[in-house]
Amino acid sequence: MSLQMISTVSNSSLLQPGFSLLNFDGHVFFFGQKGWPKRSCPTGVFLLDIKQNELKMKPAAFSKDSCYLPPLRYPALCTLRSDARADEYQYIIHGGKTPNNELSDKIYFMSLVSKTSKKITFQCIEKDLGGDVPEARYGHTINVVHSRGKSVSVLFGGRTYTPLAQRTTEKWNSVVDCLPSVFLIDFEFGCCTSYILPELQDGLSFHVSIARDDTIYILGGHSLQNNTRSPNLYKLKIDLPLGSPAVTCTILSGGISVSSAIVTQISDTEFVLVGGYHSDNQKRLACNTIVLEDSKIEIVESVSPEWTPDIKHCRMWFGSDMGKGSVLLGIPGANKQIIPDANYFYILRCKGAEEDKEEELITQNCSQTSSEDPGDSAPFEDSEEFCFSAEANSFDADDADTYNEDDEEDESETGYWITCCASCNIDINTWVPFYSTELNKPAMILCSSGAGHWVHAQCMDLSETILLRLSEANVKYFCNKHIDLNKGLQTPQKVVRLKKPPMKPLRKKKTMKLSTSTKKSFLRRLFE
Repeated sequence: MSLQMISTVSNSSLLQPGFSLLNFDGHVFFFGQKGWPKRSCPTGVFLLDIKQNELKMKPAAFSKDSCYLPPLRYPALCTLRSDARADEYQYIIHGGKTPNNELSDKIYFMSLVSKTSKKITFQCIEKDLGGDVPEARYGHTINVVHSRGKSVSVLFGGRTYTPLAQRTTEKWNSVVDCLPSVFLIDFEFGCCTSYILPELQDGLSFHVSIARDDTIYILGGHSLQNNTRSPNLYKLKIDLPLGSPAVTCTILSGGISVSSAIVTQISDTEFVLVGGYHSDNQKRLACNTIVLEDSKIEIVESVSPEWTPDIKHCRMWFGSDMGKGSVLLGIPGANKQIIPDANYFYILRCKGAEEDKEEELITQNCSQTSSEDPGDSAPFEDSEEFCFSAEANSFDADDADTYNEDDEEDESETGYWITCCASCNIDINTWVPFYSTELNKPAMILCSSGAGHWVHAQCMDLSETILLRLSEANVKYFCNKHIDLNKGLQTPQKVVRLKKPPMKPLRKKKTMKLSTSTKKSFLRRLFE
């Protein structure tokens, strides 16, 4: 194994624990930043491009028929193919935390629509489910299994907020383990069925799950109820006959008591387990090789890399699978860096020396997810690394499209988050879009009282129709506080007088001039 440090360019503060990894055609993307997306990348989905050990972020776009995908932290993700050997696939995204720390119960499908050297476009569709729909959660896993020519998705574990009836003021945002139910989701028919297995007694979160054919292996994980990391190794087998599915669970020996570990695949049957935690205050620096053959699993300890002193002495770490046996690891930068919230990043290559040299010749893309910030919950335990296979190939995009965080304005210093009135409840940490025209900032309107001041449209109880009319019409607006004061001061509208066209003078009637002989002739006839 080899360990190499990489540097970030002007955008390291976006690479915070909690976002997730997507891999399309060997190009690695992430989404789920800690805050709401900014105008430079309204989708919140970025390409992670590493060239010459420097990491750059390039924004991706959504198609016009896509739904809105909020930046979700700690969701469950996996790839869905039409069959086990299909080349085309899409990602399933379920659950996770929004920037307002609300938990999502929605499920999305994301697929790649088009890709050029200048622009990458995704399609995101929200799916509706019926039956035993899983509750909102985070820190869980989802996998796809194939049996008898059919496939289903299997969801397990995670955490959720304490039910409203059991909350107290002191522990309003406390979390609990979800029930240890196994959910089978059939997306073809849009139905979901839950199974309670006697072997699964305690809820687990931030565990590792590996799927192969019709079997899923669940390793490690943390239980909040018992404050333990399970040493058990669970084997879930899903049979899909013509009738009802059959789900069985077997407890195997040889498990590892670990949470928040990372798995990367180095061959068709071999995986490497890296990182995680033995306890709240102890990182797991050992590595293991996992071999899956003939419906059997074997876990053996492998040689660990030479960890740097910074990695050994840091209290937390996080990372994600880059694919091809490589892992991206991150540790907090603390006060060692000028940029706040910046992290140090390393690439760990788990293959042999010769294979590592071949990997170094390829310009790599990488992504990292995981490790919740300590302020959201107990230390370490929410530092989940969601691990997905990602090939580390280069994406030769134009550097001009690189996202530069310095180009963004500091939203905390702008007028969008002011207290516009006494009843203003707009807060940068809890705000969610209210109007369909809003994306990452609240809609505001100028009050024309005095020198003028800005107010939030939502605080003024403006309907979306009125807001649109005011934005399109060139009229003065007065907020709720100044509307009465300015009623008598409003300038009456100027009456535009209609210009009447000038009347044309009457024309004189033309008279016929008669000659003298004609007049005499006329008089003779008149008196005869």
